[in-house]
Amino acid sequence: MDEQQKVQYKKSDFYYDLPENLIAQTPATPRDSSRLLVYHKDEKRIENKVFRDVIDYLKEGDVLVVNNTKVIPARMFALTEHGGVVEILLLKRYDLKTWEVLMRPGKKGKIGAKMRISDELSFTVKDITETGERIIEFEWEGVFEDVLSKVGTMPLPPYIREKLADQSRYNTVYSKVDGSAAAPTAGLHFTPELLEKIKAKGVQIAEVLLHVGLGTFRPVSEEIITDHKMHSEYYSISEESAEIINAAKREGRRVIAVGTTSVRTLESVANEGGMVEAKSGNTEIFLYPPYKMKCVDALITNFHLPESTLIMLVACLTGREEILSVYEYAVENEYRFFSFGDACLIL
Repeated sequence: MDEQQKVQYKKSDFYYDLPENLIAQTPATPRDSSRLLVYHKDEKRIENKVFRDVIDYLKEGDVLVVNNTKVIPARMFALTEHGGVVEILLLKRYDLKTWEVLMRPGKKGKIGAKMRISDELSFTVKDITETGERIIEFEWEGVFEDVLSKVGTMPLPPYIREKLADQSRYNTVYSKVDGSAAAPTAGLHFTPELLEKIKAKGVQIAEVLLHVGLGTFRPVSEEIITDHKMHSEYYSISEESAEIINAAKREGRRVIAVGTTSVRTLESVANEGGMVEAKSGNTEIFLYPPYKMKCVDALITNFHLPESTLIMLVACLTGREEILSVYEYAVENEYRFFSFGDACLIL
């Protein structure tokens, strides 16, 4: 029997009580001034630090794995042929013209429906997925990315109600590859200066790619978590990054993932010995206790929603009860939660 199937966890097993005032509405300025909760899992010990102190816990030979995806202005509004308005969120690009999107209200997105976003951009609904997303085909004039930057906005999570003054703050300083509908938020705390100091200490940085879609954030609707189905997300690991990571594993050096998306990428391709393969594809991996990480030794992450797949993933490193006690401590000590919130280093 698969190791994960032995424990029938319920969604409610990962619930914790979070006061609404602890949900961060704006990012910390500067980026590395956010707080950092350091959890030493073997000693069950907590330290309270500032994020820039993360360098004190990194050592020469460590490999820091970051997700270099870039959030695109994926949220747009379109007019239907009958004058109605729909909101669309770009989720996944299939080819030059074709995208999978979340559409609200969905009832207006019948197959064959034509809609206009601006004078330069329109689309036709081509298909509907099993889970209700729409497959659309765009038509545009000019360069698609330029058009998108004019008509689209950053798709901030619904719990952030404040307008983001600087759109670049919802991307990491090392973001490169357009394609995400949400940021890999653990990386938002790094500044170029902090990364240079980390490299100067002898820490290697390996870049991987996972385009963040609905899979990471879709609520767990099933009571028994094993019944939950993850949404597919595109990932890629280069030969160079695979070599850096595999050399560290062979030599007993630590692989430290920045964010749950980096974890999902690594664990999607890792073998039993923790070695990773250079490849691209789509992953639906869903990590929850008692899964044991094959490649990842430590994790830098934010504080995640109750009952989410993300807190379940983090619990693989600590155990369920331990992560809930860490979160309880974070609530009591008024850490800031979710996308623009504070960070947690699990060692």
